Order: sequence, then C-alpha cells, then structure tokens
Amino acid sequence: MFRNGSNNPKAKIIESSPSSAKPGKNMDKVRVIVIEDHDLTRMGLVAALQHREGIQVVGEAISGLQGLKLLEETKPHVAIIDIALPMIDGIELMRRFQQNCGEDSLTTKILMLTMYKTQEQVLAAFSAGADSYCMKDTSVDKLVEAIYSTHKGNPWIDPVIAGVIRQQVRQNFAFGGAAGSQTVVIHGIDPEHRQLLENAPLTERELEILALIVGGFSNAQIAGRLYITIGTVKTHVRNILNKLSVDDRTQAAVLALRSGLVR
Repeated sequence: MFRNGSNNPKAKIIESSPSSAKPGKNMDKVRVIVIEDHDLTRMGLVAALQHREGIQVVGEAISGLQGLKLLEETKPHVAIIDIALPMIDGIELMRRFQQNCGEDSLTTKILMLTMYKTQEQVLAAFSAGADSYCMKDTSVDKLVEAIYSTHKGNPWIDPVIAGVIRQQVRQNFAFGGAAGSQTVVIHGIDPEHRQLLENAPLTERELEILALIVGGFSNAQIAGRLYITIGTVKTHVRNILNKLSVDDRTQAAVLALRSGLVR
C-alpha cells in the first residue's frame, strides 16, 4: 500500500503487502526508489519494475527535496534519479545526500536516468557521485540490467554517454591536454579508494591511458594514439586497475570521472 510523504501527498513510500512480508521473501530483492517529476514516466517506470521478480520498488518522489528525504528514510540499494528535478536538481540531490549521510550514503548506488547527455551534465553527475548513467529512451530490459549491474558494484554506462565521453577525450588530446597538464583532484569517492590513490598515485602515462579508457578506446587504439605497443598498454591497464582496486575498465572509467582524475 502507499503512505503519503510528510511534505507532499505525491511523495510515497511503498510498503510491502502482508502477503509479501514473509521472512526471507524480499531479502534477496534489489530495493529501488524512483525520483522523477514527470508523472507518466515515474508511474510507468514503477509499474514496470514492480513486475520484475528480483526488484522491489520501495518508494517514489517527484522533487529533489522529497527525493533526498526518501533516500534517507528508505536507504535503498539503488536510487534511480533524474537530473531535471524541481526544487533541487538530481546532481545537487546527490551532493546533499553524501553531505548529510557521509559514508553511509555509499551503501546506496545511484543510477541516473535522464534525457540529458551533454558533457557538462554527464561529468557533473559522476563527479557528484553517480554510479551509472542511463538514457530515458533505453528499454526496460536494459534498465533492469543496469539496475542489477549497479547494485553489484559494476557501473553501467549507456553507449550514448560513452560516445559523449569519447568525444571529450578526443578534444582534450587534440588541444594538447595531456595527463601531465591535468590538475588531479580527489573527491567524490569513498575513503578506501581515496587512500589507495594517495598511497599509489597514478603516473602521468597511466593518467593519459586512463583518460583514453574513459573515452572508450581499445588497447589497440590506445597503442596507436600513444605510439606504444599493445603489450605496454596492457601492462599499464593492469597497473591502473590494481592501483584503483577495480575489476575492469568500466569501473576504472567511472571512478576516474567521480574522482576528478579525468575531466
């Protein structure tokens, strides 16, 4: 059933029905909230996700401030957040959530679901703490895939967004923006990764290769662009993954965007 939020009757915490509240029935489900101001989009999304056996929608909100309160009250596994929200936008919502909850906010993964794909918005979202980024025109099956991936700690980046990031990286290199000229600012990441980066900072060459990884370049493309062998690239990539304590290139790319290592 639905319980009205304290600030607005449209803000809802979705409680389990008695028949689904049996011990263990919802323990393995991914608990999700949806923060979206367009009624049809939000209602359609909630309805679609509620029919997925492994997902439990536990709340919905129509504004940034309502979403912030909902996040703090429900502590979901994954929060699906739009960027363009009334009162405060989705990016400011993430910033306030991290400020208010500190390390506790890291237990909730953030999946941006939006129509915005400019470089500025994409980079701002990751810098503010987004774990995954998905476009609104994606299919429900792809969104569910993104939710599961995000919940498991594996960032999910829409192919359209990967193209946007690739374009920026190409522009940076076209204008001579090498890693040595970048200002490395470590923020927006958890203390464990911050400590790792402080103890084992990336070299200039590793930062250069990381920027190309973020842009979606393959090992062969990186080797051709930097005039080094593929074997050398593989060695650098392996060192980057080890230093960042991540399992794959996508995780490295998202961590780089969130930390400010690559802009």
